[in-house]
This record gives sequence, C-alpha cells and structure tokens, in this order.
Amino acid sequence: MSSAVLIQPGASPVVAIAQPEPCWYAAQTHARAEKKAVTQLQGKGVETFLPTVKEIHRWSDRRQVVEVAMLPGYAFVRAVLTPQTRLKVLQTFGVTSFVSFGGEIPSIPDQQIEELRLLSENNIGCSETPFIRLGQRVRVLGGCLEGLEGILVSRHGEKALVLSIDSIQRSISIAVGDYTLERI
Repeated sequence: MSSAVLIQPGASPVVAIAQPEPCWYAAQTHARAEKKAVTQLQGKGVETFLPTVKEIHRWSDRRQVVEVAMLPGYAFVRAVLTPQTRLKVLQTFGVTSFVSFGGEIPSIPDQQIEELRLLSENNIGCSETPFIRLGQRVRVLGGCLEGLEGILVSRHGEKALVLSIDSIQRSISIAVGDYTLERI
C-alpha cells in the first residue's frame, strides 16, 4: 500500500492510506448451484457476475428455453480479498472454494469479465470448450482430419497443427482454424 501526506495550511499533516482496488476472482460452486450462490453472495453485499447462456432443453412432453451458467461450476466475485471477505464468500451456500494456483488466488482482468458480460448480455451462442494453449499436443475431432494428432501452433495469426516425423526430423503444418480440437 502507498500513502500520501495531505498538508493543509494551518493544520497538521494527515496521512491518507490508499485502499486497494477490488478485483475479480473466480469462485468454484457446487454443480448447478451457481445461481443460488450468486443470489446469496449478493445478499451479503458481495459484487458478483454469473455469465449465462440460453439453451433449449427437451423433455418427453415439451421444450423449454432455460438459462444456464456459461461456465458451469464457476461464479465471479469482485472484492478486495481480505480474510473477512474470503470467509464471507467461502461460508456461502454453494461456494466450495476460490480458484487458486500454488496457493495463490489469481485475479481475473476486467477485460475478460467484460468480454463474458458482452457474450451473456447479447445472448451470443457459445459453448464451453477445453482450454488449449499453443504448444500443446491436440487431436482433431470430426471432419476429414478426425483423429489427426499434432502440436497446436500459430502460423500467420491462424491456428495450425504441426505433424512431426521424428525419424527423418521433418514436420508438416496444416491449417485447423475451423476444426474442433481436444487436448491429448
């Protein structure tokens, strides 16, 4: 934290301590309990965001449009993560934990939350897909390249799959922009 000294004429100096800005964090929830967790968090005064999509669910006698979580099992919380705030969130029905890596709870950039908000508010059709990084080994699902395996790379701004023939130390690159990929 930083501090600033405010000096007014005829008064003693006052030290003002800058408060940390609230950030977005991902909270894991029980399956299909995202809406209830968000409602309870909002009741506790915690700022939340739950991106949703509309899906058509079919039953034997009818079809109905249902609003479901865009990222099942996750809700987003905007707060300054003090021990009290963490406890308030974790003691909420439906919340199981904060997403953390190596014991650290990473914040989510505002831009990424705004992108999710844009998709959700405009009811843009989307679906969750496995997280794939450049350099990971992947397999093509569907189409004429189904089953093809290689390393995902970016070539001239486009996704490409690199197939390597180890014994002759040669590789071939194939554009896979419209194909569905899965991590191996």
